[in-house]
Amino acid sequence: MSTSKFAFAGRRSLAQEETAQPVSSIKETLVIFSKNKGAVAAAVIILVLVILAVIGPHLNQYTYDYVQIDRQNLPPRIPGLEKLGIFDGTLKGVNMYEAKGCLEEYYWFGTDSLGRDLFTRLWQGTRISLIVAVVSALLDLLIGVTYGLISGYYGGRLDLIMQRITEVIHSIPSLVVVSLLIIVIHPGLFSIILAMTISGWIDMSRLVRANTLRLKASEHILASRTLGTKIPVILFREIFPNLLNSVIVMAMMSIPTAIFTESFLSFVGLGIPAPQASLGSLINDGYGKMTIYPYQAAIPVVVFALLMISLNLAGDGLRDALDPKQKRM
Repeated sequence: MSTSKFAFAGRRSLAQEETAQPVSSIKETLVIFSKNKGAVAAAVIILVLVILAVIGPHLNQYTYDYVQIDRQNLPPRIPGLEKLGIFDGTLKGVNMYEAKGCLEEYYWFGTDSLGRDLFTRLWQGTRISLIVAVVSALLDLLIGVTYGLISGYYGGRLDLIMQRITEVIHSIPSLVVVSLLIIVIHPGLFSIILAMTISGWIDMSRLVRANTLRLKASEHILASRTLGTKIPVILFREIFPNLLNSVIVMAMMSIPTAIFTESFLSFVGLGIPAPQASLGSLINDGYGKMTIYPYQAAIPVVVFALLMISLNLAGDGLRDALDPKQKRM
């Protein structure tokens, strides 16, 4: 056979080497997440709502607690759109702004029974709900991860005692625990977060414990123990990074649950005290006047529904993107 039919392969070019490198985990996750159109749309909606919650209360001259009795129950009126016959300040065919002598003023989402601007109160309430949810989720993450790592790694009698404690706490409905604690202590932002944290970390600790029991028997953990590595280093440098994907998904999914719990408490009068507002308290305020002033309940309900649906869709998309089985498909 002639040697002319063979050629020396030589070294691959730099471009070929870069192409052959594996895609990073973060980039791969983002690629998979971007293919889920519903999750991407949900993430955009969440981003818009968060931005509005940050800057919304400062977009006009009104504050969330500014009371004007002579401006009570005004319907929404938005510049530009009023010329199209929508959000023009009319209610049942009557221009309420003209009737109250305030044609120069605009309340984009209307006012409540005390004349407070609902646009400002809506985004202030959304900010409060998000703060409660995110802080509660971070505390659940901190407590649940630490508790689960210790329980799963040590095992034995300590694990038995720690799991009996979690079973006792979990056996009592979390909503009952939260409601009773808020009744005992003064309602407020701190008390709501504290009450939600009491039982919110249980699911996180069980997830971390189950995975820690599986991982502590692996070869690299046994090697670290043989070399005399300190236990905190093993827990947070060897085991925890392998749990990070599951922990992120669990924390993401706990945020809508926290928002729902806080909104429910505010709806029944156990949440943020007046004049502060949350989505639940705004819905509660508008619920009693829904037949007369439907906008007072409809607007916070729409924002609450968008936030809840978007968080769940984004959480599902993140779970699929971080799933190793999904990545191999």
